[in-house]
Amino acid sequence: MTAETDSPDPTSSLLAFFGSELKRVRTEAGKSQGETARLAHTTQAMISYVESAKRVPSEDLARDLDVAFGTGGHFGRLYPLVIKFAYPSWFLPFVELEREAAAFRSFEGQVVPGLLQTEDYARSLYSAVRPDNLDELVAGRITRQGIFEREMPPHAWFVMDEYVLLRQVGGPAVMRGQLERLLSAGESPRTVIQVIPASIAAHPGLEGPFMILGFDEGEDVLYIDGFARGYMTADATDVGPAARTYDLLRATALSPVASAELIEARLKELRR
Repeated sequence: MTAETDSPDPTSSLLAFFGSELKRVRTEAGKSQGETARLAHTTQAMISYVESAKRVPSEDLARDLDVAFGTGGHFGRLYPLVIKFAYPSWFLPFVELEREAAAFRSFEGQVVPGLLQTEDYARSLYSAVRPDNLDELVAGRITRQGIFEREMPPHAWFVMDEYVLLRQVGGPAVMRGQLERLLSAGESPRTVIQVIPASIAAHPGLEGPFMILGFDEGEDVLYIDGFARGYMTADATDVGPAARTYDLLRATALSPVASAELIEARLKELRR
């Protein structure tokens, strides 16, 4: 069980305000986080995370909180404001599709894929561009990782360049935690992690990161990351070549076992 924590300054962000409002309403109703979780069809951990501005509430949770406490749509009206600052409007359709995906294939050449990032690593990355909504962005990224907590998590395949392991985002301590996270994630039977060694100078992923989402029903969807915004399409003329490129990347990369050994070796270097 996640321990109850103090809420952050409600004036620091909309996410913090949502959390403080939840704690206020819950406390006035004389409910614990566990009792609130049962009323809102979620977990005590999620209530704790939302109150501490560590997770972005879902629309369903906002609605269930209003029903549980009879707040007349208060949380439902706050939800769009929180989402606006947690995810860019153009990115929301992708986040929604990602929640429904049964499988995905991801390639990254510069940084650890967002779905595998630790909170400290994500914060260090976002801090570099000095956003006004840092807390919301970090919480939004970590919230997306909730797909791995589903009763049936998606099949996930990650390929990344070794340079991702060499770039010390946030410094040695942050990077140690991040590499440990990669090793832990790779132990899941539904998650595969492969690394393309730095000794391979040219490979099919040099044009940039991308992800292919697969669904139980419907066509695959391709997402290509970009500087200002990403691009998403289900057009077979784009998805087909991307799938072939991914096959080449998997063939070029080290095996999952050898990749884990490489990550472990890098981790040992950082522990010295």
